[in-house]
Amino acid sequence: MGRLFPRQFDNDYRGLRTGLWLLVAVLALKALQGANSMFDPVRIMTSADGIAVQTYPPEIAATAIQMFALLGLWLLVLPLIGIVALIRYRAMIPFVYLMLLFQQIGARALHYVYPDDRAAGTPIGVFVNLAILGVTVLGFALSLIPRARAAATAGAE
Repeated sequence: MGRLFPRQFDNDYRGLRTGLWLLVAVLALKALQGANSMFDPVRIMTSADGIAVQTYPPEIAATAIQMFALLGLWLLVLPLIGIVALIRYRAMIPFVYLMLLFQQIGARALHYVYPDDRAAGTPIGVFVNLAILGVTVLGFALSLIPRARAAATAGAE
């Protein structure tokens, strides 16, 4: 628990370096998803998420597009916090991973609670998000494994 919730957020990352690089990749992908959803919501809704927004009445389509763009803005929050952690507060990296996992697993759960009836099959976005989830789980585990140097120093004390 000390790794997830350290007494202070300093710039001392104690996990494996691969966890850092995987976090960079996950944050970049999540930020790209958020920016795309904000700035080109109709294309993302129809292509990546398989939502036939063009079949909606204009008022409903406008609301759905606005909500999707707002979702894109919210998708940028965790990557921005993650960038701050990478630059200044590296001890926070396992916690950032935990928040990313909470967001991604929560989104999967909400898809089961509120299913949609897309007849076209599973959109590509589902597979992209599952791949990001897998990389996030791996990075989270790597961020919790102590580096050999850190483990040796802790053992010497």
